[in-house]
Amino acid sequence: MATTVPIKENIITWALNRAGYDLAKFSSKYPTLKVDHWLQGDKQPTVKQLEDFSKKVHIPFGYLFLQEPPNEDIDFPFFRTGNLSHNYQVSPNVYDTILDLQRRQDWLRDYLIQLEIHPLAYVGKFGTDTSIDIFVKDLRDKLGLKAGWTMTCPTWEDTLGILIDTIERIGIIVIQNGIVGNNTSRPIPVEECRGFVLVDDYVPFMFLNNADAKAAQLFTLIHELAHVWLGKSAGFNQDQLLPASNETEILCDRVAAEFLVPAHILREFWKDLADIQKLATRLKVSTIVIARRALDLELISKTQFYTFYNKYIEQFRVKKGGSGGNFYSTSKRRVSPTFASFVDSAVQSGELTYKDAFKLTGLYVNVYTQFIQKHVTTVK
Repeated sequence: MATTVPIKENIITWALNRAGYDLAKFSSKYPTLKVDHWLQGDKQPTVKQLEDFSKKVHIPFGYLFLQEPPNEDIDFPFFRTGNLSHNYQVSPNVYDTILDLQRRQDWLRDYLIQLEIHPLAYVGKFGTDTSIDIFVKDLRDKLGLKAGWTMTCPTWEDTLGILIDTIERIGIIVIQNGIVGNNTSRPIPVEECRGFVLVDDYVPFMFLNNADAKAAQLFTLIHELAHVWLGKSAGFNQDQLLPASNETEILCDRVAAEFLVPAHILREFWKDLADIQKLATRLKVSTIVIARRALDLELISKTQFYTFYNKYIEQFRVKKGGSGGNFYSTSKRRVSPTFASFVDSAVQSGELTYKDAFKLTGLYVNVYTQFIQKHVTTVK
């Protein structure tokens, strides 16, 4: 007979609520676990049943033996558009994503220090009193991108890809994902999280919610980059691409807007071509980025911007769906080839086991090998 273990009613109840279940809903979905009997005291679970329960509610197994639920506040602010305050609490799916990226970041920071890599000079370089022009010029100089560079891109989708690759080349890891790891049953709502940035002197990590429209990701990407230069970790939802009522958020938005669409260029084109769609085609940024910049420069009204933005997002939602695309292309965004290259380098030098490499990347056995062969150039 299998050995049973006592449970803490408050921990089980907390775990259910954290995963979005009430007792009736969970018992209906997973009747064989008999969680209702655990809470009533009629039965005690076995270790195997508790392990199964922990997986279904997405918590570490060890949490079930705590006396009180753990504190799951994050250690940086998560800004909400239009909110005068910020908080340090997020949903379980966003929280677990943050923890996963922090684990990757912790490992890579230690590995870079072991390799005697120097800290990044640009992290925390500026303060909120820095002028927009100086801020944007420094970003462009570091990335090697001149004002108006987007016009040389084939499409605005290419603009996003080029930006990600360029940002990774200066030492920042960019992760795009719309779910927790590879778990399609755990989506990350765009309404809660457009992105977040974990600032670090050695290796900042930037997260883009890949469930968001690519057009919005373009703006979020540079907003996060500005946070790196300010040395401030943060998360944000940026409803309708508008910042929270916060000095840092407003500055990052202004930097992103000027970086992507310089004011003098848009004003010049606007004189002859006050058409958002045609300007987006010419400047190779998305239409909503053009609309957002036109709003900043008072070329359109707030009502016009909101109407345009809402229509764009609705069209995106209608088009979205169908196939999730090629697995390896999707994994490339979720893992980051730059991060994977460091992992593979550590494996090849004997500093890291394949088992640990699998955990760090979320890729296993043959999938890991094929991913490395397809997307990674090992760091020497």
